[in-house]
Amino acid sequence: MNFTIKKFQELTTSELYELLQLRSEVFVIEQDCVYQDLDGKDVKALHVLGEKEGKIVAYTRLFNSGEYFDTPSIGRVVVKESERKYGYGHDLIKASIKAIVDSYSETTITISAQTYLQKFYESHGFKQVGEEYLEDGIPHIRMIKK
Repeated sequence: MNFTIKKFQELTTSELYELLQLRSEVFVIEQDCVYQDLDGKDVKALHVLGEKEGKIVAYTRLFNSGEYFDTPSIGRVVVKESERKYGYGHDLIKASIKAIVDSYSETTITISAQTYLQKFYESHGFKQVGEEYLEDGIPHIRMIKK
């Protein structure tokens, strides 16, 4: 898996198409969640692209402090279903944390995690803060890594 970090303006049209297709494939189709994925925030984000054999199979978007939460954040965490068995989700989170430290010079990170992934995020140092809530009809928890 090869990771690259790009600003929105640096994405090629092919990369943008692929990452939006992956997000739709997982969040809309697989998770059966109708929501507005194109929320206007991609322009502000850093995009972490995980490529395998020339195809984007893993992705996150990152925000600096104040753009989403008070601290930098990781969102739209997604790995293509057929690629999850290889542990790429862990590689993706590690690459995303490193990109936040390198790009924003901060180590405290906030996420809005799907509740069923709590143990996954805890394995990367995140801790639950507050109560569970619904986001787009899916149970989520706020988690922070310091």
